[in-house]
Amino acid sequence: MENNDWLTTHFEETRNHLQVVAYRMLGSRSEAEDAVQEAWLRLNRSDSASIDNLGGWLTTVVARVCLDMLRSRKAAREDSLEEILIDLPEEGEGDIEEKFLIADAIGPALLLVLDRLTPAERIAFVLHDLFDISFDEIAPIIERTETATRQLASRARRCVRGETMPNKNAARQHEVVAAFMQASREGNFDALIRLLHPNAVLRADETAIKVSTANKARGAPQFAPEIMGAEAVANTLKGSAQGAQLSLVNGLVGATWGMNGKTVVAFCFVVDDEKITEIDIVMDKNTLGNFDIQIIDNNSGANA
Repeated sequence: MENNDWLTTHFEETRNHLQVVAYRMLGSRSEAEDAVQEAWLRLNRSDSASIDNLGGWLTTVVARVCLDMLRSRKAAREDSLEEILIDLPEEGEGDIEEKFLIADAIGPALLLVLDRLTPAERIAFVLHDLFDISFDEIAPIIERTETATRQLASRARRCVRGETMPNKNAARQHEVVAAFMQASREGNFDALIRLLHPNAVLRADETAIKVSTANKARGAPQFAPEIMGAEAVANTLKGSAQGAQLSLVNGLVGATWGMNGKTVVAFCFVVDDEKITEIDIVMDKNTLGNFDIQIIDNNSGANA
């Protein structure tokens, strides 16, 4: 009985936090309450004595419940954007601090954007960017590697940036990425340096690193989880991207390379003030499967 009282007390102490976590993921207060209630039921069915960090354990469980709910919602296409936008706490309901936290963190514009992400992207972005949970903790929740989880959050972040701030320089960004890919194919180091921000970072997922290592003898560029600085990035990519095609990757200008009609690798760019600040090399099949890819240049690799 004592243990049950202890669990109840500690659960109630974290309830508001859990509801905010769930709401940020789901955008629906009623669904958030359902997710938190499910976490309570799972807690009662678990061996609570073996849980070292109850708050962390509950956050993880709530995240997994939300992931399942998002997947079901996406599959059934039952989510209603109108319902999501009006499903905010009413005056006098619930905890005052919680209401202000929710109102501050989730506005209608952000909910619109989050609704366009895949479930895994949404979980990775919310847990990392809004709650500062590390990627190695998030990865098991969405059943991805740490590197793939980082890529999902990065893609979600780009989507949020692109949708919440009007992109008036889309044409120029198209030119910058196209010029970069051309310079990469030609091995033009100076041109690559001019297009890269001095603090540019190149990231590669686990699959890309394994493939590049296996093909080192064939002259494949050698990737790493992170390569920092314009010179290091330019040296890594010069002479590569042979046959890559300029593409829209989730609505943003990037590049892809494929075989037999299937995308094998995607190059995702972040361009700021006409300089490339981030490049993500994505080869994980699950991640690529969630990408919306449209080829916009069918001849970029014709002469490579």
